[in-house]
Amino acid sequence: DLNACISATQNIVSMLPGIALNVLQNLLSSRPKLSIIRIMPNTPALIGGAAISITKGPHASIEDLELVQSLLEPVGLVTRVEHEAQIDAVTGLSGSGPAYVYMLIEAMADGGVNAGLPRDVALKMAAQTVYGAANMVLTTGQHPAQLKDAVASPGGTTIAGIRELESHNFRFAVMSAVETAAKRAHELGQKK
Repeated sequence: DLNACISATQNIVSMLPGIALNVLQNLLSSRPKLSIIRIMPNTPALIGGAAISITKGPHASIEDLELVQSLLEPVGLVTRVEHEAQIDAVTGLSGSGPAYVYMLIEAMADGGVNAGLPRDVALKMAAQTVYGAANMVLTTGQHPAQLKDAVASPGGTTIAGIRELESHNFRFAVMSAVETAAKRAHELGQKK
């Protein structure tokens, strides 16, 4: 019974996927006005590179939110999500997203190996390429399409590769993965 372990002055921080703030409040029913804050981190938090969403419950103050945010900032980017309903989308995007990126890195490295590179070189180059590209988006503030277009010269290698990705519905597959994971996060919350 968690109720016995919690005082009215404590902040409760939850990172349970799909478990809404009101469900948590009901589970802790003997403390009706608890400060509950919901977060959704991702595994790059282990190395200080997380994307973390944070949202507050109705009884949490802005000060409570700011305190939790300040505790999370050393492990990555913390973004406030005003509407709790958006956390399922965050789960599909950045919660599950590292797995999609790992698959991309693996596929790029496999392509490099197939083109003649040693596996260790291909893997390092693929990972650094993703890291560098992500930093370009965050550092420049430019839309990814602008950055992509700057690399894709007319009739060049990049546009040929982009065409191949598009012929296999690359963007649709990635968008569908995010949407499917978000839907699954919502379903998991309904089962609780």
